Amino acid sequence: MERLWGVDVARGLAVLGMFTAHLAPGRAGDPWPLGAVQVADGRSAAMFVVLAGVSVALLSGGARPVEGELLARARQRIAVRGALMVPIGLVLELLEAPLALILLQYALLFVLVLPFLALRVPALLALAGVVALVAPPLVFAARDRLAAAPLGGEAVTDLLVGPYYPVGVWFAYLLVGLAVGRLDLRESAVRRLLVLVGAAMAVGAHTVSWAWQQAAPSGDLVRLITTEPHASTTFEVVANTGVALAVLGMCLMAQDAAPRLLTPIAATGALALTAYVGHVVAIGVLGSAVVWQPRASTWAAFIVVAVVLCTAWRSWLGRGPLERVLHEVSTRVAGGVEPCPDGVAAPAAPRQG
Repeated sequence: MERLWGVDVARGLAVLGMFTAHLAPGRAGDPWPLGAVQVADGRSAAMFVVLAGVSVALLSGGARPVEGELLARARQRIAVRGALMVPIGLVLELLEAPLALILLQYALLFVLVLPFLALRVPALLALAGVVALVAPPLVFAARDRLAAAPLGGEAVTDLLVGPYYPVGVWFAYLLVGLAVGRLDLRESAVRRLLVLVGAAMAVGAHTVSWAWQQAAPSGDLVRLITTEPHASTTFEVVANTGVALAVLGMCLMAQDAAPRLLTPIAATGALALTAYVGHVVAIGVLGSAVVWQPRASTWAAFIVVAVVLCTAWRSWLGRGPLERVLHEVSTRVAGGVEPCPDGVAAPAAPRQG
């Protein structure tokens, strides 16, 4: 089946957005293009997780979810991929780059989603809504308790309720992505719906949050209703999800309109894990100054080098090195069955090999 290059394009934009959040000069409130940092911060990582949910859906049948033994094998593949993220994430932590890394949370999210692969779209969206509504206040309460009386196990508590990617909240992004991946993303109507619904969610969440903050009586309430990057509030989750859906819809539309023009971004998205790990390693080697004293030239160099290398690798060698490891190991463990390849529209029947 024809590969959904639009998913790769969206993933490529998410990766380059994370480059921007980490390396671009500028601060909140700066005029464009310095304001690009504020646009990318938080949103790009959230889109990365939403698209991870789409990939999970594609790995388990896409619009035609697999059942029985094939579902069990799909769960094995996804679990192995999550497990392989752990050593990669731990090695990156050893580099002590001044970044909030996401791979360990990514791994845990892959495990948490396994029981929900058989759910239909309405159930997945309802569950995502419950998580987005209930998890933020619970996470904030847990943070307050830990601050008042540390309970130990900082590594675990940081994964679940940490300040940047609390799994308790970010699970909502993965569930929405899983629901989206269960739709027929080849259909023009679905793509338009993603754009319209996503835009409405983003605009609505930001508008209601802003209006409520104007009348907010206390700082405690503001903490629960802001849409600031990594605030992990319900409003931020809704807004970030909306941005991710709108961008994905537009990328899926663009894949038919300008495929050659988007090839470099699609190649970067196809090698997203390799590109992400590579940029963390490069920052670790170059030193923290590239983050704390950002320069536009450094930011541009990271983006250009990543896009050029990913495009060349994709053209000549296919899967990226880390993507190849994840694919081959997970497929071998699951008995060689690949229900729906990453980034490919769901076939009429599960494919072998």
